[in-house]
Amino acid sequence: MTTTTKNGRARAGPVVGRGGQVVMTCATSNALSPKKLLHTKWTAVSPRNKEKHFLVTKVIEPEPAGLPVVSIEIEAVHSKRARIIGWRELTDVARWRRGWV
Repeated sequence: MTTTTKNGRARAGPVVGRGGQVVMTCATSNALSPKKLLHTKWTAVSPRNKEKHFLVTKVIEPEPAGLPVVSIEIEAVHSKRARIIGWRELTDVARWRRGWV
């Protein structure tokens, strides 16, 4: 991804938000922030057990406050089965698409 700095120069690389968390990466990934994931919709590229569409039902905060979010809980719309995954897995475009496709 290319961004423009204040002096008008272009630079490549991830965009880092407050607290040092990467909020945007290259254009081929799903750019997102862990704090804005709650109730977002996702589609699995390779569905298993008829589970294709998912909702983020919980953003799991780490025990010592102030540490970055690592995990989320997603729930399959079809079966209501929930599982915990690392939120960065959603940036893998080979496995996930944003929204219900």
